Amino acid sequence: MNFELTDDFLDQLRDVISTENKEKTLELIEKLHPADIAEMFDEISIDDAKYIYLLLEKEIAADVFVELEDDLRDKFLKILPSEVIAKQLIHNIESDDAADIIGELSEKKQEEVLSQIHDREQAGDIVDLLNYDEDTAGGVMAKELISVNENSDVQSCIEEIRRQAENIEHIYNVYVVDDNNILKGLLSLKRLVVSSPSTKIATICTPDVMSVRVDKPADEVGIIMQKYDLVSIPVVDSIGRLLGQITIDDIVEVMREEAEKDYQMISGISEDVEHSDSPWLLTRARLPWLLIGLIGGIIGSRVIAYYEVDLGIYPEMIFFLPLIAAMGGNVGVQSSAIIVQGLANNSITNVRTINKLSKEFLVAFINGIVCSSLIFAYNYFVSDTFILTVTVSVALFAVIIFASLFGTFVPLALNRFKIDPALATGPFITTVNDIMGLFIYLLAGRILFSLFA
Repeated sequence: MNFELTDDFLDQLRDVISTENKEKTLELIEKLHPADIAEMFDEISIDDAKYIYLLLEKEIAADVFVELEDDLRDKFLKILPSEVIAKQLIHNIESDDAADIIGELSEKKQEEVLSQIHDREQAGDIVDLLNYDEDTAGGVMAKELISVNENSDVQSCIEEIRRQAENIEHIYNVYVVDDNNILKGLLSLKRLVVSSPSTKIATICTPDVMSVRVDKPADEVGIIMQKYDLVSIPVVDSIGRLLGQITIDDIVEVMREEAEKDYQMISGISEDVEHSDSPWLLTRARLPWLLIGLIGGIIGSRVIAYYEVDLGIYPEMIFFLPLIAAMGGNVGVQSSAIIVQGLANNSITNVRTINKLSKEFLVAFINGIVCSSLIFAYNYFVSDTFILTVTVSVALFAVIIFASLFGTFVPLALNRFKIDPALATGPFITTVNDIMGLFIYLLAGRILFSLFA
């Protein structure tokens, strides 16, 4: 059942906490999903959240912590003792989540928490994961998986799976390895069940299983899993040894974070920020692109100043300056957004730049004809100056062509130089197209008015 967090519930919860009634507090939250408890923590004080958290069973507390927003998680890590983090939290979550959490701690507290983990194998797995870049397959993978030796028979394999499954919450796949832990294939549970006990695993496993290298970028892993509809994928080192696996829930989180980052770049925010961050951090993230926009505005004003005499002679041209600038910015953002999306989902990696520009030119040509025809018809019946009518239509057509090609070329060029193409959208494209739109319009006006006026 879906839980709705209301003010009445929060008030009741705060009242119970203020009396330190543990039984009543647990009674209020006992039927809530960990995600609902995490949402609730965001609405109460950190002290009240800590009080509730320490009352929770270890498994539930671990699930709640994984669901917390990053800023609230950071606050919890600062106030929870190292022993609580190790025994109540780290012990009850998978190695990849544990590594993410420990990675957010200071070096001193990392050592304190790791020293409190009595399962040295688990501690070793976490340390191994901490050595990988968080944006690679190694930084996303979990060490928990089921693997069996290709030389074992079905009966011993089933016993081995039972033994390993005791410490794993979800079983996605059973991987087959050789004596050197080299990944050899994937074992179907159906074939395992229907085969005779003496059958060798090597004869019933599926060879050539799809895997990714430990250093492969995490966003590319997401594309592979999405393309082939995988719920998990094994991670191997340079010689094919099985190191871990990446599951769909982990890669969805990676893709969500990547989408948030791209959206912030498109919006002109240069750092990964949250609404709860300090005003200084939010300002630092937003200001660079605002300054670029400011510089672009100054350049645009100088373009207008350069044609000041023309505007003095033909002041009616001023009325269409906002239209030209807005259309150039909108067309450029549309073109770049489509390219960035295609690059992100790997759907245009094999398309030559000249082919993409040619296609975009055709689209821009059609859009330009339609829009310039509409503005021509409008000005023909409204404006008293036929040359102005022609000037606006010609300039608008040229601006749409330029903005479309520019919006297509820039993200492709950035991607070629290994720069995030999301930088090409938003303020950058808008600013450049504003300036070029004004320049094209005023230049067209100067030429046409001088020829036919």
